[in-house]
Amino acid sequence: MPRIKLVSEEKATGRVRATYEDIKATMGWSFVPETFRLVAHNPDHLETYWGHYKQVMAPGKVDIKTKKIIAFVVSAMNNCSV
Repeated sequence: MPRIKLVSEEKATGRVRATYEDIKATMGWSFVPETFRLVAHNPDHLETYWGHYKQVMAPGKVDIKTKKIIAFVVSAMNNCSV
């Protein structure tokens, strides 16, 4: 059982809800992964974390599809759930 409750998409308001929507729209996901819902208790932290993640996933020498695959494999290897 998790020790910290996640901020669900249904209960998110204000800046957290806006950041969740940006995460889904930017990444093309239908959900917000646990890592973001975990830090969402502090909107400043969520926005900073998302900003860093967004920068890492921005266009560069490695395409976004490859970056997403790498992120998925690393998450699976670490037994992370979404």
